[in-house]
Amino acid sequence: MARVSPEHLEARRRQILDGAARCFARNGFHATSMQDVFAEAGLSAGAVYRYFKGKDELISAIAREAFDGIRGAFHEAAGMAVPPAPDVLLARVLRTFLEEEVPGGDRQAFARLIVQVWTETLRNDRLAAILNEGFQGMRQAWSQVVEAYRRSGILPVDVPADHVARTMMATAQGFIAQQALFGDVRVEMLEDGLRALMSMRLPETG
Repeated sequence: MARVSPEHLEARRRQILDGAARCFARNGFHATSMQDVFAEAGLSAGAVYRYFKGKDELISAIAREAFDGIRGAFHEAAGMAVPPAPDVLLARVLRTFLEEEVPGGDRQAFARLIVQVWTETLRNDRLAAILNEGFQGMRQAWSQVVEAYRRSGILPVDVPADHVARTMMATAQGFIAQQALFGDVRVEMLEDGLRALMSMRLPETG
């Protein structure tokens, strides 16, 4: 029997996850059956179950991949001498994950998938643990970016790094929620809006 290469195994896993993501984004977790996933991925039940035992494992894998990818982008930025400004960095990451790597190319559907992951954590302890792990990792990654801003002298030190990190994460989450609910937002809007807020100068008083 010919040995299956790691590249083939990873390509098959990717095929399953992309098919599942399209199904979940289109119909929701609970309305999607494993038969739907088989059909979308173009694979037999045996081929899919070789990698994933069921929907919960698929959902968990999709969530973990998203967190790992986003966290990696921020860790990379934190290692730069001068990271990109928050508007540029946040837009770059969101553009990658909401435009360039969206299964099926439907940004609103993919944003809805992310929101579904958030709400599913209210009933799924395993997914809640993954979400919490991802959230803590994101806080750490953004805090490292903030510290890099401080080292370069472009950000004051009078506000805790974690406070800035949580604010930027909330900005990204709000953008994703708008995309999921209304579908009429573009990453350029967030980038422009953040840039405008960052350039505000309050009038002197007294």
